[in-house]
Parts: sequence; C-alpha cells; structure tokens
Amino acid sequence: MKKLIQLCFLMVLSALFVAETAMAQERGSSEPRTSPNASVSQTIGTTEVTITYGRPAIKGRSYFGDGSDLAPSGQVWRTGANESAAITFSDDVMVGGKKVEAGTYSLYSMPSGKEWTIILNNKLSWGTQYDMGEDYVRVPAAVVNNDAPMMEWFAIYFDSLSSDKAHLNLHWGTTKVAVPITTGNM
Repeated sequence: MKKLIQLCFLMVLSALFVAETAMAQERGSSEPRTSPNASVSQTIGTTEVTITYGRPAIKGRSYFGDGSDLAPSGQVWRTGANESAAITFSDDVMVGGKKVEAGTYSLYSMPSGKEWTIILNNKLSWGTQYDMGEDYVRVPAAVVNNDAPMMEWFAIYFDSLSSDKAHLNLHWGTTKVAVPITTGNM
C-alpha cells in the first residue's frame, strides 16, 4: 500500500512538472509573440495597482464596434490578447464607485458606444475562457475620447493621478475609455 501511495505521488508530481514545462516553453519561446506582453503599475496613495496584459495591434482590422474582428460591441472582450489581463490591488479600493477587496482579478471589458462595462473576474485563465459566474464586480466606464490620438497597439495606462485617485485608461485606435480607481477610507 505504501508503494502504491508513493507511485501515485510520483505520477502527480511528474504530471505537474510536464504541465509547468510546457507552459514555460510557451512563455519563454524564442519566437516573439504576435501580441507582446506588457505590464503597468501605479501607486495611488499607498496602494499599488499592477496590470499585466497582451498588446494586440490593429493591423488594418476593425477593433471596436459592430462587426469588429477583435472586440465586438456588446460582447465580453479579454481586454488585450493571449491570457486574460490580470489586475492586482495591494489594498482594498473603489473601482468605478464599487468596493473591491485587495487581490488579483482578471480584467475583462464589454465595449458599447459611449459607455463600456469593466468586469473584474475571479478566474485567471486564457482570455477566451471567460466565466460570467466568476464575476466579482461590473462597473460602467465612460468613453472619454473617440478622437484620441491613434494608438496602433492596445495600451493600458493611468492618468489624472492625485493622492487618492487615478483613472485607469484603455486606449486603442482612436478610442480611450477611463474608469476611476480610488483608495483611502471606504
């Protein structure tokens, strides 16, 4: 019986090693990704907010709206490319006026005209494996500029920084969407 338990343990350990090696090879490939990874971090007050995401390029395609190849209007989008975008808060925050506990979430969005929906989801996964049942919070986000400077590569960045607030911006093509993140007493 003891040998059987040891054998099972070795099999499980081997399976984990093989899965980790395969993942490392994909991420550490000698070929560049079509949509390279990026990371942005901002301290707001004493809270660290970090986002990692894939940066797709438009490459002449329709990027937002009806008939879009990349992020159709009214449908959940992985907010970037490849793995789901991940957002981490070191402390509790308010995102779009709703309380969010410290932790790491997938960042999804739903493009739609002048107001988008930003979704923080508990499940970190490959971007197309969205699970609505894992939604932590959904908040509205205003399209602040449909004539923003042309951005070929999708970008996430912060602006409007103060001692307890910043805007998280999603910018692609000529569309810029902002959602406020507030720290401090909640």
